[in-house]
Amino acid sequence: MKASRIMHKNENRIKIDFPFDSKVAGKLKQIKDTRWSKSLKAWHIPYTKEAFDQLKILFPEVEYKKNNQLDKTVEVSKTPAIIINHKVPENKSKRLVSIIVFGRSIAIKLPKNDSDTLLLLSIRFSRWDTKKYCWIIPNYPGNLDLLKNYFKDRINELVVNEEIEVNAGSSAERKIGKDDLLLIKTKAGRLKLIFGFNTAITKVIKSMPYHNWNTANKSWSIPFAEKYLQEIKSIAIIQKLHIIYEEEEIDNNKKSRISRVDTQHYRRCPEEYILKLRELRYAESTLKTYIAHFEEFINYYGQIEIEKIDEPRITEFLRYLVMERKVSSSYQNLAINAVKFYYEKVLRGERKLYLIDRPRKEKTLPNVLNEKEVSDLLKAVENIKHKSILMLAYSAGLRLSELVNVKIKDIDSKRMQIRIEQGKGKKDRYSLLSVRFLDVLRKYYLEYKPKDWLFEGANGGQYSTRSVQLIMQVAAKKAGIKKKISMHTLRHSFATHLLENGTDLRYIQSLLGHESSKTTEVYTHVTTKGFDQIKSPLDKLDIF
Repeated sequence: MKASRIMHKNENRIKIDFPFDSKVAGKLKQIKDTRWSKSLKAWHIPYTKEAFDQLKILFPEVEYKKNNQLDKTVEVSKTPAIIINHKVPENKSKRLVSIIVFGRSIAIKLPKNDSDTLLLLSIRFSRWDTKKYCWIIPNYPGNLDLLKNYFKDRINELVVNEEIEVNAGSSAERKIGKDDLLLIKTKAGRLKLIFGFNTAITKVIKSMPYHNWNTANKSWSIPFAEKYLQEIKSIAIIQKLHIIYEEEEIDNNKKSRISRVDTQHYRRCPEEYILKLRELRYAESTLKTYIAHFEEFINYYGQIEIEKIDEPRITEFLRYLVMERKVSSSYQNLAINAVKFYYEKVLRGERKLYLIDRPRKEKTLPNVLNEKEVSDLLKAVENIKHKSILMLAYSAGLRLSELVNVKIKDIDSKRMQIRIEQGKGKKDRYSLLSVRFLDVLRKYYLEYKPKDWLFEGANGGQYSTRSVQLIMQVAAKKAGIKKKISMHTLRHSFATHLLENGTDLRYIQSLLGHESSKTTEVYTHVTTKGFDQIKSPLDKLDIF
């Protein structure tokens, strides 16, 4: 890679020459105002000390000649402030403006005025908040200065909150400054990133595989790998951010899962394995789970051909999961099934028993909300679409996968039933259509007009399960529910409340789609019905 000073379109620039490489180009774009020139057929960056310093940090191997070396005294060019001329009315007291900066947003409260409204509408991503009765614009670089220049002496309140409240994964919330970058290595093997608005850091995160944005906690996460951590840190240094690095407490004796990022010559799941899963019509979620477990298995024996991994080695791997990885019993069972599937279904081998006992499933009782908590949860949701999603899950006792798979044609308002097609175990069934839910559903339908699926995404198509989970998390937080709950909690609550209201267990079994009555009987251990009639034997003793 070579850097040289050029004059391009009457502007001093730094031309960067290197063999075509999309990754290098993506990295180069992290420098502000990086451009591609069709005439030069090369990338070029601003001729400034700051840009050149960033270039050297990103590409230490960059070459430059002494006569082309950049003047280190060159100053960063400053964009002139945007000044919008306007006529301020004589009666200023009626036109006073309040500006509040909070995190990644700026709130503007002001009396209605056409010229002010036009200015705010011209700002990208501006919107009117009907609940807070104010304008909200993104806290992008330059937006606050624009507002100051425009409103000038009409500003009677300007509050800048430089700290951002975040949930860093613990029960207590913490605050980080706008120039802080909090990095947390989680027990799940991911790197959580929490920071104020910063386009450079965000761009780097989006370039990494399996990145994820958590709306509830306002944080990004990526798979943890040393090279990703170092790349993030190098950009943070360029952006002059204060780096805070932490690790969640983990069992030091517990080994982490074999990572695709940190494993050389990582082996992918064989194509015939995937085709056989599809041929046997396994659910998409099961397909993903089996593939992940089988890839962990074949990469544990990375130097051995898959067909040559014998029974003793399979048993050794299963013991490794228990003794060193310390996985849960359900995880271990899935791993056994994924391995057996390959040798028994794909290779059509004999059914075999491996010399390791299957773990007994932990006996746990489901978390259940009481009726008041369900009511508070639903009241906390104002968006009609989100309210409809939660109401349907509770009123019909649906699983998350069943909820997003409901289509408009599945709602039968004459028989007051909902048809659930191909639920768990590839079974069809009917569940209840609540009268109250039907009223809300009709309002939702008139407002959103879904075409095929009952709940569709912003761009059409099936609503994502992740979006539903986020709706639940936000609603639970607003309702002040401290219990650890998920969407499946609404299904448990549906069954428990039916039982408490006197519904026969056999009907509940049918509504839930349980194959065995023993599965449904767990709710008899959860219900509090009749507890008030039972007296503890301690109450009859004379102990004082």
